[in-house]
Amino acid sequence: MKKQVMFIHSAGPQGIHQGSSGLIAHLQEQLGEAYHVISPGMPENLDCALWKAQIASEIEELDEELFLIGHSLGGSVLLKYLSEEGCKRTISGLFLVAAPYWGKDENWQHEEYTLSKSFAAKLPHISKLILYHSRHDPVVPFAHAQHYAKQLPQAVTRTYEGDDHYFGKGLPELVDDIKRM
Repeated sequence: MKKQVMFIHSAGPQGIHQGSSGLIAHLQEQLGEAYHVISPGMPENLDCALWKAQIASEIEELDEELFLIGHSLGGSVLLKYLSEEGCKRTISGLFLVAAPYWGKDENWQHEEYTLSKSFAAKLPHISKLILYHSRHDPVVPFAHAQHYAKQLPQAVTRTYEGDDHYFGKGLPELVDDIKRM
């Protein structure tokens, strides 16, 4: 039976060479036949409730054990969903790539995406939690990863010296982390 990896993409267009498409293609290629990468199209409307409903619907269709990846907005909404709605499935790993931490700085204020102060205590059991973020990310400042690391001390943080946000050519450490589990 193939291991299930559900990828929630970033905001914006998701066509070829846009948004999360390069990272998704890299994962599908590098994870190989032992994994089934599911990347549902999320609503074009960035309404958090619509994204959470889509995530709920997609998770409901999956088998018991899964890996969850959220890229940029997809990561923050996935974390919000898990902390507010829980998950009946076994989450073997949660991987957040360049996820914004809403409400922590003046350019990232959007109440519907903001996590509760006690969000970390409300998360379901997650075997492994890893954050990936470029130190000079031009879209989501590196400080956001630091905010997550402070709230989620069990998380491993992988820092990149470059300025990549989309990781369009892939993220080999993400592939390795999934395969090690």
